[in-house]
Amino acid sequence: LPTVAFLIAYAATGQQLQPSLIAAVVAGLLVAALRAFRRQSVRHIFSGFLGVAVAAWLANRTGRAEDFFLPGLLLNLAYAAAFAVSALVRQPLVGVGVRLMTGDGGSWRDFAPLRGAAYRATWLWAALFTVRVVAQVPLYLAGAVEALGVVKLVMGFPLFLLGAFGTHRLLSPALAERRERTESGSLP
Repeated sequence: LPTVAFLIAYAATGQQLQPSLIAAVVAGLLVAALRAFRRQSVRHIFSGFLGVAVAAWLANRTGRAEDFFLPGLLLNLAYAAAFAVSALVRQPLVGVGVRLMTGDGGSWRDFAPLRGAAYRATWLWAALFTVRVVAQVPLYLAGAVEALGVVKLVMGFPLFLLGAFGTHRLLSPALAERRERTESGSLP
């Protein structure tokens, strides 16, 4: 919502930065208030608004509207690196997530189909974040604020859902096989 508010205000005001930043921050405050009303975690409320506040502060400080999108670009770059490095050092983040969600203490590593699926899913996420960066950096460097905002929105939640679906498709068969083999007694 803050990105949408920023883009609408930016277009409606003839590309004026201050009203666009105000619209984004107000939208961020509305989202935070809605989350508080729904009694969501304070951490989610704070982190969501903090991202908008940092983006608005940076753009206001530099006077460049495209800098509103810089924190998100840097965050995607960091995520891409984290997922890739985790796979390279044989600690795939998706495998760590499996361990946390299933409470299996790391036995996912001992089951080759699940270990392979965790690596493939980790590389999927690294690729997803890399694609976002590769698509958005040229627009950022060109100062194409409206296009950058649209691409950020299109590659935001929809691409996240695609990554989640891909992860599910990769992990589900291996998790089901491990559960079946554990129940049959062929796995400890």
